[in-house]
Amino acid sequence: MIAATQSTATTPVPFPARVVVDCGAIAANVGVLRQHAGSAGVMAVVKADAYGHGLVPAAQAALAGGASWLGVAQLTEGLALRAAGVTAPVLSWLHAPGAGFAAAVRAGIDVGVSAVWMLDEVAAAAREVGQTARVQLKVDTGLGRNGAYQFSPDGVTRSDWSLLVDRARALEAEEAVRVTGLFTHFAYADAPQHPTVLAQQEAFADAVALAERAGLRPDVRHMSNSAATLTTPAAAWDLVRPGLAVYGLTPAPEVGSSADFGLVPAMTAIASASVVKRVPAGQGVSYGHTYTTTSPTTLVDVPLGYADGVPRHASGVAEVLVAGERRRIAGRVCMDQFVVDVGDLPVSAGDDIVLFGPGTRGEPTAQDWAQAVGTINYEIVTRFGPRVPREYVGAQPEHPASGANGQET
Repeated sequence: MIAATQSTATTPVPFPARVVVDCGAIAANVGVLRQHAGSAGVMAVVKADAYGHGLVPAAQAALAGGASWLGVAQLTEGLALRAAGVTAPVLSWLHAPGAGFAAAVRAGIDVGVSAVWMLDEVAAAAREVGQTARVQLKVDTGLGRNGAYQFSPDGVTRSDWSLLVDRARALEAEEAVRVTGLFTHFAYADAPQHPTVLAQQEAFADAVALAERAGLRPDVRHMSNSAATLTTPAAAWDLVRPGLAVYGLTPAPEVGSSADFGLVPAMTAIASASVVKRVPAGQGVSYGHTYTTTSPTTLVDVPLGYADGVPRHASGVAEVLVAGERRRIAGRVCMDQFVVDVGDLPVSAGDDIVLFGPGTRGEPTAQDWAQAVGTINYEIVTRFGPRVPREYVGAQPEHPASGANGQET
């Protein structure tokens, strides 16, 4: 029997792929967005594990780049930031009944509120904790998603928005809540000439005026996502709220590329070549043999699949960078792997296969993958699962816990 030289309990086992995140690019992208924002501050949206880039490192990089707020969808994300020592202002806006608002109140997280029942639950949590809750009221100005509906559906009954505003004012008088902000979300910001873009700006101005007439005095008012930040400066108000652009991806590919907007994609997805073998002409590849070799060639097995976030729709259409050249995925993407026909390129097991990145080395970009599979770049970068490790490079923040101006809750 061969004796073990080291305990497997302490031996790290490498995964044959990685997602490399450039924190310096995230910080630089925030700097670009700050320039577009003018006098408005920047709330960097880090929801969904920072669009797949890693919640805490991406948040720290965004703050180092000058973001003064952070935005998340779920309270668990905001609480994770607090647990990591991030003290910058955080807004969380997507909640269902029983969300556990007491933890948010204790942590000083601003709670986005879209309905009276939600506001009442936050107020109850504030009474339980013995601390005034910070809330921001969200109005639906035309997206038709979450947010209190601004208009009376029948023209007679009071709108959801007016009811929410009046309830918030009453709870402010009780000191159960303080309304720190008012906000909404665009439906067509990636098409800046669409008539809804102006209509929603006007509707939001009306909603803000109603709230202020009722006596609310919010610190911030905001509506601009990534696309609006880059293309509609008149909508900046007090804050802009970019998400995708923080990570260097274009939110409006029909208007401009990442480079056109001065953004640098922060994510590069890389796998190590596994099996490399020569096969003859006529060899079917992967399930169903949807691809067949036409001449003697080299096939490379790549150990990433749809369980890791590689879209199955990438089968036969998306390209990767191999030995300095682009090659298309051959046959179907499987759960844990896919195959590339590299012809006579010199490839060995362990060589890097670059799925996508910023494009500076000739590799495809996330936008290229999105176009190939018929989706959006948002989905491409957020798909990578937890078993694919993240590796962080680039400038690291010196003071990650506070905002650009040392703001704390």
